[in-house]
Amino acid sequence: MAVMLGYETLKGVLSMPDTIDLLERAFAREAGGRTSVSPKFVTDFEAGSMRILFASDPESGYAAMKAYHGIKGVGTRYVVTLYRLKDGELLAMLDGQLITDLRTGACSGVIARKVAIDGPITAGVIGSGNQAQKQLQCLASVYTLDSVAVYSPTVTNRERFAREMTQQLGVPVTPVASVEAAVRGKKLVASASSARTPEPILYGEWLSDCRLLCAVGNTRKQYAETDVQCFRDASLVVVDTLHALEEAGELRQAVAAGAVPESKRATLGQIVTGAASIPDKGMIVFKSVGSALQDLALATRYYELLGSRPGWPVVDEVGSLRKPLW
Repeated sequence: MAVMLGYETLKGVLSMPDTIDLLERAFAREAGGRTSVSPKFVTDFEAGSMRILFASDPESGYAAMKAYHGIKGVGTRYVVTLYRLKDGELLAMLDGQLITDLRTGACSGVIARKVAIDGPITAGVIGSGNQAQKQLQCLASVYTLDSVAVYSPTVTNRERFAREMTQQLGVPVTPVASVEAAVRGKKLVASASSARTPEPILYGEWLSDCRLLCAVGNTRKQYAETDVQCFRDASLVVVDTLHALEEAGELRQAVAAGAVPESKRATLGQIVTGAASIPDKGMIVFKSVGSALQDLALATRYYELLGSRPGWPVVDEVGSLRKPLW
């Protein structure tokens, strides 16, 4: 019988460094052609949208599907289902909120481990929700941060974020009043907003000092998080999956403008395996849209740690609600 692993059961089980390790291994298998990964299948409906994605990893012996739906004005719920490949048995249903946030942060950790940044490292964060928290946690696990600035349009949200992350990381995090103030002059920038607009919120002209930009907020064709100049000014553009070139509006715009030629692109799998290398100078732009392979890597580890024991019961509710926070 399939087990159910809810948010409270999963919380605190995997550390950020362990999660980065898991994803590095998964990306290496993907780069070697040993996995199958679908694009996102998106269905919009009157009240919101549903997105479904799937991946299989024969080397691990598992496959997973993630479905997540958002209801306008309410929020998003995520569910990951884990299957055993040898017989197709459904093994587990897992709450996907923490899996999504953790693997998105850890993907930025994978690229961060490969990008050296000299001197005191100043960081700018756009957003104040779960994704923004995981981005900063992940980057703080790789780099020694000197200071951080955060912007979110709701004053109370950015002040809460600054207060909580300062206490958690032991690094001064300062709330600021604009995106530009958060990122200008920073060597490290993480954009994890929930803004949904065809007009970008982050502009390349503000990033002259940036060594690594991790843009993880937008995953839809009709929206853009960063402008074309961010990609044009990059010495290398790294994506977590090639599906990003079709799924992210800012990348579609940048490719159409000729700002991301094939000679300036790489996947995380290519970086991890050494098939592509990080330039010594210039800005590295990392664009993440997420994939079911990333969800699968975490779901597998959670199941092996928590859910594969004989007689394991239904533990807690699956499908927790994440409300919009921007």
